[in-house]
Amino acid sequence: MSEEESSKIETSRADRSVWLMKCPLVVSKSWKASSDNNNNQPVAKVVLSVDPLRSDDPSSLQFTMELAGTESLNMPKNYSLNMFKDIVPMCIFSEGNQGRVAIEGKVEHKFDMKPHNENIEEYRKLCRERTNKSMVKSRQIQVIDNDRGAHMRPMPGMVGLISSSSKDKRKTAPLKASDMKRTRRDRGELQDIMFKLFERQPNWALKQLVQETDQPAQFLKEILNDLCMYNKRGTNQGTYELKPEYKKSAEDADS
Repeated sequence: MSEEESSKIETSRADRSVWLMKCPLVVSKSWKASSDNNNNQPVAKVVLSVDPLRSDDPSSLQFTMELAGTESLNMPKNYSLNMFKDIVPMCIFSEGNQGRVAIEGKVEHKFDMKPHNENIEEYRKLCRERTNKSMVKSRQIQVIDNDRGAHMRPMPGMVGLISSSSKDKRKTAPLKASDMKRTRRDRGELQDIMFKLFERQPNWALKQLVQETDQPAQFLKEILNDLCMYNKRGTNQGTYELKPEYKKSAEDADS
């Protein structure tokens, strides 16, 4: 394919209507694993329910999704799809192996996917299991062949280190907070840490969470918008708390 051809955008499917759906992390990982295994079987089916007495009312439409199969016993199979029609006009793009860009369609509906109320407890248990696994640190012991430790001693000229034989032992200035660049964690790992923090206490301010996680504030806000509600008033004004579907039940908290 020439450079001129690869720079063109394929628009034959530009008018096709598509749906945009935000799904839980465990569901997206399950679907990705299915695609990596070259499994051509359907991963889920969408069920549309209509109230015959209010068939002309768009609000009477109820969308649900049933997963075809799950890897975890605790992973819910039935989900509610909350539809939003008032969305910003958007299009879906794809990029082929040779760098060819194509428009796959325009977004007609946007959905938020969450477990049914009767499956909330199973989903909470799955989230807690994932959080506990992420908190386990895997440590390894490595045997050093050179037990004299010559390669571990600071050598003259190394950045940030001063030779023990140097007569001029100057103190290194501590790094300022503005000079320290926070590194983003993996999104799934950070979500697990957030669940663990909200098990410790139900309400957190953004400044507190930045200190606890050592993550950039803007990146942290993206996670909080998915998992939490922001209290604009009341006794907990200015703090975040988990959405109801992510909260632990009172019985679990007492136990």
